[in-house]
Amino acid sequence: MSRRVIAVSAAFLVAVLVGIVLGPVVFGGTAAPSGRTTAEVTTSESVTLSTALPEVPTPTVSLTVEQEADLLAGVRSQRVPASSTGELRVVPGETEPPSGSAEVMTVRVEVEVGLDTHDAAFAAFVIETLNDPRGWGADGSVRFARTDAEDPDIRVVLATAATVDEMCAPLATNGRWSCGRYGHAALNADRWVFGADAWSDGGGDLTDYRQYLVNHEVGHLLGHPHEQCPVPGEPAPVMVQQSISLDGCAPNGWPHP
Repeated sequence: MSRRVIAVSAAFLVAVLVGIVLGPVVFGGTAAPSGRTTAEVTTSESVTLSTALPEVPTPTVSLTVEQEADLLAGVRSQRVPASSTGELRVVPGETEPPSGSAEVMTVRVEVEVGLDTHDAAFAAFVIETLNDPRGWGADGSVRFARTDAEDPDIRVVLATAATVDEMCAPLATNGRWSCGRYGHAALNADRWVFGADAWSDGGGDLTDYRQYLVNHEVGHLLGHPHEQCPVPGEPAPVMVQQSISLDGCAPNGWPHP
């Protein structure tokens, strides 16, 4: 064999050996761990992708002053029927009276079927108003406890105009007003939802009016008659008929403001 053939063969053998050693480096390959093939490494060491959803901020809902007042008083709709079923539902639940030694009067809260009212919120508003430090018990004469039992001392009823007229007769409430007699304070739902022009024209707000309505009608059940405005410009006594006229006084819903 000629020397040229031997030289070519030797060069080819060197090139093959270099390719075997440097091939993975040149072409980007990665050697598999000892005893495992590349296919085995790829399958057993696969990456797990997260399926968790990103957190979405909860939007903040802002209520108007009127919406906050309605939420507090249990008002869920601005649509008030002039009449409904005439059937009354008792709001379940009981509330203990405030501490003290004064007489305890039990109060049952009722709502006419057909009114879109949050009963529990309405009942809470009534009893909190009656037991407020500015309320009838501020002089130490009475405390109020809410009950759903039979034969309460007084009842506070939210009803349509037609039902209130029946409950108050022969007193003429004329589909507009409320009354406190026969052991019940019958609150006209139209007044409860919308208030009264005389009150709002005098600068009073809706929550204060609703507190006045409860205190005024329950005041009748406690034996208090209507009063007149004693000093124009001063807060009206709670027994002034402030739904009809402030009589020159400023609006006030509390027996002991």
